[in-house]
Amino acid sequence: QVQLQESGPGLVKPSQTLTLTCTISGGSITTGYYYWNWIRQPPGKGLEWVGAIRYRGGTYVSPSLKSRTSISTDTAKNQFTLQLSSVTPEDTAVYYCARADGPSLSYAMDYRGKGTLVTVSS
Repeated sequence: QVQLQESGPGLVKPSQTLTLTCTISGGSITTGYYYWNWIRQPPGKGLEWVGAIRYRGGTYVSPSLKSRTSISTDTAKNQFTLQLSSVTPEDTAVYYCARADGPSLSYAMDYRGKGTLVTVSS
């Protein structure tokens, strides 16, 4: 059974960089077929795809966030990390990590973390 767990700060100040880590257990990030996704849900709104990474397969980011987003993997720790720079209150959301067949919400996600709330506020 694959499990995903998000971790990171619950509160970030505007203009700072948000860093979230997803730790994978019960499976390996080096499994070449899967895409490891970041998704978020702002309060009162629907799910928004942030980006994804595939081990040795590239990084994919939402066009609206591309200039501020970086996604990387740490195979030794079996983790992948999201960095979102220059955050604003509009980045306040519950952030989820998920495993999927592709890099967007259009693909089936078979495992997802419980999510972590990130609030951007001074």
